[in-house]
Amino acid sequence: MTEIRFPAADEATDVFVDHRELLFGIVYNMLGSVADTEDVLQETWLSWTARRATGSPLDGISNPRAYLVRIAVNHALARRAAVNRRRETYVGPWLPEPLVAGDAADDPALRTESVSLAMLVVLESLTPLERAVFVLNEVFGYPHTEIADILDRTPAAVRQVAHRARTHVHARRPLYEAHPRVRREATERFVEAALGGDIGALMEILAPDVTVWTDGGGKRRGAGLRPVRGRDKVARLIAGFRARGASLDLDVRYGQANGDAAAVLFEGGAPYAVMVMDLTPEGDQVSDVYIVTNPDKLEHVEREER
Repeated sequence: MTEIRFPAADEATDVFVDHRELLFGIVYNMLGSVADTEDVLQETWLSWTARRATGSPLDGISNPRAYLVRIAVNHALARRAAVNRRRETYVGPWLPEPLVAGDAADDPALRTESVSLAMLVVLESLTPLERAVFVLNEVFGYPHTEIADILDRTPAAVRQVAHRARTHVHARRPLYEAHPRVRREATERFVEAALGGDIGALMEILAPDVTVWTDGGGKRRGAGLRPVRGRDKVARLIAGFRARGASLDLDVRYGQANGDAAAVLFEGGAPYAVMVMDLTPEGDQVSDVYIVTNPDKLEHVEREER
């Protein structure tokens, strides 16, 4: 039987695939969840292909990229309400789902504009609209006029939202970013001191007001119910983590999470935790530690080859 092909549909599929990486990056930075991002992309695809009922999805669209971004952003804003409802009953601190790779060049998701785990935590304090505007403008470089078209707002209104979001983010997130090599070295020093039980070295690398955020989602033993602040308390927390981990066959691999240096802990070949450090402006001490142990958020981390 001769295969029937529909050139217009094939072209529409190619257009979507060509822009999928961009759409993933925008939506993920708006939601902080890979699963929700994939759902939004599926909804975007269905909205895109629904245009076939009246012909080709490309009919009447002069800028497919802008059209797809608009669909994805608005689906993401609608999804945000469900995300917020889940957060209300979430056990312990909530952290974004990390995008992990041994080498960023190997992972398409990490080749998009990367927003660090620490920045994603700050973005959680914005309203959904502020976050959408910030991501589009500050991360992906969309001008206010284009964002206005995407969100059905006036350029003046978008500029006001962008100013509020930028002011809020910059007040909570220093503009300084340590060199990747410095971050990698600090990550390795922290992990070696923590897992090796070298309290002296650990106290030296921790800033006095260091904060540890542990996201276990109520599914991993030992994850705290709230952030732990202060060098002494953090040192005791790490010591307890090491004591509990003594009975586990933990192995450490260094890579990247959301573009930053990270340590991935494996237990029996399965991902056990992802650890990301944030540094002080001087780059010589750890100011924040983000530890994701919730197994649901580690599903996209590749298993260790043994």
